[in-house]
Amino acid sequence: MSDIVGELARVAGAFDQPTLTLLYRSHARVVIAMLRGAFSRDNRSIPAARLHAQVDNYLDRLRVAGVTDVPAGSGRELCLRWMRGQWLVRSVDDDGTEVYTLTSHAQDALNLVTSLTRERATLSEHRIATIVNAVRRFNTEANPDRGARVDILNSEIARLTRERDRLFEGGELPQVSADYMLEGFGELLQLVAALPSDFARVEEAFMALRAQILGSFRAEDRHAGDVIDDYLRRIDSLMTATAEGRAFEGAFTLLRDDELLLQLREDLSALLNHPTATEILNDADRRDLRGTVGLIRRGIDAVLAQRNRVTATLREYIQTHNTVRDRELDSTLRRLDAELARWMTTAGPRSAVPVPMLPARIEVHHLRERFHNPEEDAGPPALRDMAEQQPDGLSLADLLAQGGPSLEQLRTTVEEALTSPQPLVSLGRLFDTLDPSLRRPVEVFGLLHLVTNMDGLSRDDEHREVYHAVRLDGSRRDLAVPMITSMARRANTTNAPTGSEPP
Repeated sequence: MSDIVGELARVAGAFDQPTLTLLYRSHARVVIAMLRGAFSRDNRSIPAARLHAQVDNYLDRLRVAGVTDVPAGSGRELCLRWMRGQWLVRSVDDDGTEVYTLTSHAQDALNLVTSLTRERATLSEHRIATIVNAVRRFNTEANPDRGARVDILNSEIARLTRERDRLFEGGELPQVSADYMLEGFGELLQLVAALPSDFARVEEAFMALRAQILGSFRAEDRHAGDVIDDYLRRIDSLMTATAEGRAFEGAFTLLRDDELLLQLREDLSALLNHPTATEILNDADRRDLRGTVGLIRRGIDAVLAQRNRVTATLREYIQTHNTVRDRELDSTLRRLDAELARWMTTAGPRSAVPVPMLPARIEVHHLRERFHNPEEDAGPPALRDMAEQQPDGLSLADLLAQGGPSLEQLRTTVEEALTSPQPLVSLGRLFDTLDPSLRRPVEVFGLLHLVTNMDGLSRDDEHREVYHAVRLDGSRRDLAVPMITSMARRANTTNAPTGSEPP
């Protein structure tokens, strides 16, 4: 009898969890339907006012449709009721907006309902193969016998080598059945659907830890130094303080590997492009699988943000904790208690002392904000005479030579080359014939800028030519630029007989 009594206690504890109370409460079907309609995997937080209006709309539509099992109350009342049931949590967003978020208990309930709405075989080849592979991989990673691990790895390498060689030799490519694909996609969707609740559970663990730390700070009767040392040590072990935190730390170490996430994205894309995927998956399932990597990244960011809130709370409390002010307040309260005890020795049972709620206001007509500073009365030091250190004057020609490209002269040169009887060989050839003052490196950019909008020129990205630029100091700079020729030159080259050179 003791076994059944203990089993009943464990079952009763499970039924007291918010997940099962949501499933077995009155109006459970309507409540879960509204939560599924309002929240989605990509819409984890909803502003409070919007959710109130959305629930009101759902209630009106259900009543119009003739549904009788509808909970009473407005949208706001239902949301507050769901908060008390630990299915919703309300928090303040970064921009100051109050938002509702599903708790991990509510997400577990929704995932259970979602899994029951999908077709799922109780026993299949895929299920057995998944169990065998999982046990094999687990044994490979956890077996304490070095020789056993080596034997497992050798057998796996031999099996994979035989399969690779068979495929290389043109062997038959094994085809999986539609039932196998259906079971595989079903299990994959269940695993992906459980991720939001797992991340939410870690967030809630950090929220509980934050509330615990704040409560301990407020009730602390030790010295401030001991409190700071104690909680600074707890900061270093925030991720290992709870089972959820330890699990997330291990998952985070694995999921922050970009190559692993890239491999996951590529494998999901390959599965979604499978010929049978279009017949098995609907649009919502395809969208959920395709967004798995984004879901993982958002979940990690949310957990890290919650962890940073815990750290920020500790830092803010430590920075604002004023030991001197606390001692002054304690001393004042002690003196008030002593004065009260002395007054009670002579006061009657109905004696009263008028105590103003606020101190009297002090009338100050003028409050000096700045005081005399002798240093400000002294004038600034005299300016030094820099006439003998003036730099050498620059002529207008020197300034122009150090400035941007000479667009007007370059435009005139290109237009004359285009209108001349002899077709323009290339823009680089034309540049090499210019005056050295027009062959600065900056002139190359000006020349390319001008010919972009000029007609009669053709650009060949497959061939490049070198522009020999000359700086002001006589040094040279070679720039490789795509070849630009006149269209007439291009036409002559194209129509020329094979083996002949254009004039």
